[in-house]
Amino acid sequence: MPRSRPLKGEEAEVKHVVETHDLSPDQARELLRRHGNDWRKIDEAAKSYKDEK
Repeated sequence: MPRSRPLKGEEAEVKHVVETHDLSPDQARELLRRHGNDWRKIDEAAKSYKDEK
C-alpha cells in the first residue's frame, strides 16, 4: 500500500535519488513511495525515467 505521507528521513532519501539520478524531487518521491527502500528497484526505475526523456 503506498504511503500518503513522507516518512521521517524521507527527504534525505529524496535528495539522494535526485542527486544520484538527476530526477525531479516529485519523481524521486514517487519512486520512494512505489518501491520503499528497495534501492535496486529505485535505481532501475530511475534509469527508465531517464530513458523516457
